[in-house]
Amino acid sequence: MKLFLKDQLPLVGFYLLQMLLVSSVYWLSGETRPFRIVLYGTLISTVIFIVYLIVRYTQLHHVYRALQEPKQLIMEPFQPLGNAPVAQAVKGLLHEQERKRQQEMGKLRTRNEQQVVFMNRWVHQMKTPLSIIQLTLEDVEDQTASSIQDELDKMRKGLEMVLHSSRLEQFEGDFRVERLSLGEVIRGSIAENRRLFIRKGITPDIRIEEELHIYSDAKWLRFMFTQILTNAVNYSDSRSGKKVMMTAYVQGERTVLDIQDEGIGISAEDIHRVFNPYYTGERGRQYHESTGMGLYLVREISARLGNRVELFSKLDEGTLVRFSWTNQK
Repeated sequence: MKLFLKDQLPLVGFYLLQMLLVSSVYWLSGETRPFRIVLYGTLISTVIFIVYLIVRYTQLHHVYRALQEPKQLIMEPFQPLGNAPVAQAVKGLLHEQERKRQQEMGKLRTRNEQQVVFMNRWVHQMKTPLSIIQLTLEDVEDQTASSIQDELDKMRKGLEMVLHSSRLEQFEGDFRVERLSLGEVIRGSIAENRRLFIRKGITPDIRIEEELHIYSDAKWLRFMFTQILTNAVNYSDSRSGKKVMMTAYVQGERTVLDIQDEGIGISAEDIHRVFNPYYTGERGRQYHESTGMGLYLVREISARLGNRVELFSKLDEGTLVRFSWTNQK
């Protein structure tokens, strides 16, 4: 209503000006009863003008109401706007804009799907030469072979990160929820990263009871644990015989897993930003291997799997990453 009144203000102004001019003409015409004529004319004109405004508002009130709520108009571009010519013109404009938007979204979706397919094929193609190099290194026993093996592990983890990043947008079609032993998943993740633990001199300390089970996707869960364990090992001081402790327990209606390292920790100004994409932080910049994507992917995957992830840390006191899942009855 307010928008309608604002839109009609120029018309109201011209109407009042017209009434003033007509009254002046009657007054200057020399009529003997100008006041009564002017009063009757003004009354009739005003009634007609008010009826016009009412009819106009009835025709366009859907348009004005939609324009006062632009977000709702964008979300529902096909809502009825009335049969007035202006309403039909606005409706046509909105429909054309929506059609173009759908076309652009379709193009972007197709382009994204093609990119995901390309990335998946590229990653699998890169795994083949890595496997060949891996087999070749098994017959070589010297320091150089050990260094090459470390670099192969880094390349393999990088490829896995690229693969999971590309699949994230199509997550709904790439996961399977099942009942999993939390201890088995953790031990599997440690086994995949055993060379990293050995090379860094870090000892895994598992404190998980066998009967603890959760409902999740094993592949995505193992990827998340690998990211956290890799960070825990890389940011620990191998010269001090440090440990990475994995403790699981039931707390109320949730099953909780704590992964605690004894590393360098995270500063207070960085801790609220470590889950942002590409953010490495002050300590991360000291390690050139840091991409800033690991914790971001962990958070995104956790949100899609329905589990909770939290991080607690202090400088030089280590970092605690806490996963929790709702217990299924």
